[in-house]
Amino acid sequence: MNETGSTRKQILLMLKTNGPLTVSEMAEQLGVTEMAVRRHLNTLERDGLIGSKLLRQAMGRPTSQYFLTDKSEDYFPKSYHTFTLDLLNDLEQSHGSSIINQLFNSREKRMTETYRPEFEGKDLRERVKTLAELQDAKGYMVEWEELEDGSFKLIEFNCPISRVAHRYNQACSCEINWFQNLLDAEVERTECKAKGGQNCVYYIRAKNEVRQKL
Repeated sequence: MNETGSTRKQILLMLKTNGPLTVSEMAEQLGVTEMAVRRHLNTLERDGLIGSKLLRQAMGRPTSQYFLTDKSEDYFPKSYHTFTLDLLNDLEQSHGSSIINQLFNSREKRMTETYRPEFEGKDLRERVKTLAELQDAKGYMVEWEELEDGSFKLIEFNCPISRVAHRYNQACSCEINWFQNLLDAEVERTECKAKGGQNCVYYIRAKNEVRQKL
């Protein structure tokens, strides 16, 4: 991480551990100027990660005190996968594996219905771009490209659900199914992080092109 990113991370960590702080308090702890702190705070506030409130003092002018917003919680480590795995395991033990299939089938249907409006009226290239942006915003670190034959390659360098998917393969099936539903295309996954791959790699081709090759 570069120095700028490191400083912003330190500011978030200070606010997480110490609670609301003023610019001068942060500058003193970081060993930098107040101007430097304000520059980082402007960016963090613009991104919705921090907020500010006016702190009235016994003497002198009021000053701003900065605090973390709910959005900032996404930047701190969580053990959601452990909680999720425990819940799924409890359900499986109590109701059998069929309940797990039902849960992932319901998730697939919900994801398709939720995002379908964002894909309607677009050609395949635009749909792939929309999917890439959607997954990237969810933390999958996505890159995509159009290949010479008109098909597309989409790579996810991160998989937030990899630990769940490693235990429950239904998660991977659910993912590729709602990709196909929203893209209205043939989607082939050639590499999967949950199965030991370096990344999740998808090849996407229009349905009519697949039929012509058969």
